[in-house]
Amino acid sequence: MQKLSTSFVLFGFLFLAYYEGKSQSAKDTTALSEVILIGSPIKNTMQKVSSSVALISAKEISQTDGVILTPLLNKTAGVYMQQGALNTNRITIRGIGARSQFSTNRVKAYFEEIPLSTGEGETTLEDIDLSVLNTIEIIKGPNSSSFGAGLGGVISLFGNQFSEENSFIKSSTTVGSFGLIKNSFSGQMSNSKTNLYANYSNLQSEGFRANSSYDRQSINLFGKHQLSEKGKLNFIGIATRLKAFIPSSLNQTDFDTSPEIAAANWAAARGFESYDKLLLGMGYDHTFSEKWNWNSTVFSNFKEAYEPRPFDILEDNIVNFGVRSKLNYSDKIFSLPTKMSVGTELLREKYTFSLYENLYQTQPDQGSIQGDKFSDANQNRNYVNLFWQMEVQLSSKLNLESGIAFNQTNYTQKDEFDTDSTTKEKYSFDAILSPRIGLSYQFSKGKNLYFSVSKGFSHPTVAETLTPEGQLNSNILPEIGINYEIGFKGNFLKNKMYTEVNIYVTTIKNLLVARRIAEDQYVGINAGESLHQGIEFLINGKLLSTEKIQLNSYFSGSLNHFEFVDFIDNDNDFSGNQLPSVPEFQWNFGLDLTAKSFTFSTSYRTVGKMFLNDANSLSSQPYQLLDINTNYTFSIWKNLNATIQFGIQNSLDEKYAASILPNAVGFGNALPRYFYPGNPRNYYGGINLTYQFQ
Repeated sequence: MQKLSTSFVLFGFLFLAYYEGKSQSAKDTTALSEVILIGSPIKNTMQKVSSSVALISAKEISQTDGVILTPLLNKTAGVYMQQGALNTNRITIRGIGARSQFSTNRVKAYFEEIPLSTGEGETTLEDIDLSVLNTIEIIKGPNSSSFGAGLGGVISLFGNQFSEENSFIKSSTTVGSFGLIKNSFSGQMSNSKTNLYANYSNLQSEGFRANSSYDRQSINLFGKHQLSEKGKLNFIGIATRLKAFIPSSLNQTDFDTSPEIAAANWAAARGFESYDKLLLGMGYDHTFSEKWNWNSTVFSNFKEAYEPRPFDILEDNIVNFGVRSKLNYSDKIFSLPTKMSVGTELLREKYTFSLYENLYQTQPDQGSIQGDKFSDANQNRNYVNLFWQMEVQLSSKLNLESGIAFNQTNYTQKDEFDTDSTTKEKYSFDAILSPRIGLSYQFSKGKNLYFSVSKGFSHPTVAETLTPEGQLNSNILPEIGINYEIGFKGNFLKNKMYTEVNIYVTTIKNLLVARRIAEDQYVGINAGESLHQGIEFLINGKLLSTEKIQLNSYFSGSLNHFEFVDFIDNDNDFSGNQLPSVPEFQWNFGLDLTAKSFTFSTSYRTVGKMFLNDANSLSSQPYQLLDINTNYTFSIWKNLNATIQFGIQNSLDEKYAASILPNAVGFGNALPRYFYPGNPRNYYGGINLTYQFQ
């Protein structure tokens, strides 16, 4: 596998060198290094920021089946999204969050500056429709002081950005293997002051595995209105309705022989999750002068969910309200160009849940049957983030970044099932300060070295704070991480090749781990300290650029070493062992050919083995995936254009584990269920019709 990866590297460099000598210069596009990052309070170019930030463009998003973010995130060095099903995913950045069982809870996410993460830190990105996304920015590690809890990093999603006075309607249909059908309808009305965009989509799939059908409907509404020369109003509304069945994980025997089946207990219960979600946000941006700018967003999230599981039935609701506001200043201080931002993010969230017995075993072949309620509680989750950032241009070549954040988080819980109890349990985490400092030095034109030191944290989820008896554990502590990073960013060959290389070391104390107490049930504990070390790199090359043809390539990867420094669990000493459920390495190579109206792209990814448990006694097999996508755009009528798309995913038909359940334990005579099988070779195709109004 590593020899194959090396061959791709050599091929890429040779190809680049060949076409550097052969091709004639044509129209040049904006180099990646010059792209302005907009996710952080202070905007800067990719090359000048003193941290590793990945960018996923609108073109890259369009070169997928439009179903889920997995192939996009997994081509990013240091980022790994495990996909157990369309609705069962876990995102890790630099190995942080890998021990989460069924969700992402160490990575913060935003959509247009509105938090997608809940008050306890759980993040769900898979129900965001890809057709409404324009770009994605990923800050890796605790490298920002302006987003609060999120030790793994921050993922910022940005909606479609269409030009002013551009009105259109668009219809898209995609069909594919395993019963995939996606229909999408969108439209925009725009003039010099107002822009309104609306989108409806319905995604359905029968799934490769039994008990894995999926049905999601979403409505997206974005609006912008220029109130005055200095003031602008923004609106965002996203409504989602989902019903997705859950096949769960398989043991080694079933994974090898029958990967298409569901876990026996989940199949018998016909387990699924369903929910209705609504995200609303209203923002206002005001420019007072060339020096001062203020931006503020108020937002709210609502969710009603129902999830029958073999061990119980969960009924839960989330309602939250919040505000994110920042004031920016730009001027010279002591003759040095300086930018500053001060802001806050507040959230108040109420979470209620009820648990019922699942009586599916009393009436076989009927699926889940709701029995008596045995638990009922409500929780309040509140946090306050205050942040300050500053950038100072110390000289024409040296840039200083600094910042500090303050966080205060508290939980309360009341048992509603025990009618005799009137006491609310309260727990407030100690206030946390998160400083950061970074330097970027341009030692040659188009070439920068950077260094940064930062502190970050992640609070335990409420589930991790609960004891086996369901009480709040006041002894559990947030994870605290210190990150050291040094890197290089540079352009070569007359801006035809952009390169990034970085080395990082992150130490994490109060490591939060999930201890299994029953089948599919866990509690959280602080178990020690872990060390995360790695090397990440990216090479983007423009191999050929003429008036008719453009051929680009990318090569990225990461070498990882994540280990327990001090980890004792139930008298088992795992110190020195590697963290489970994270790959040893990731390599990504791709080509992108554009010839007038035709595009062809291919993406090759190889992923190293992952340990399955803390003891490192078992591991998964390395695997490789090759995806292919083609698009052809043509005009049907004067204002009516069409795009035809076809693609193949996993074209090598690799058998692999798309997700790992770390430290799975077999109960009774059952074998432990570690594996979520990935889809075999599958196909998709579609057509988009767009009518432009004059």
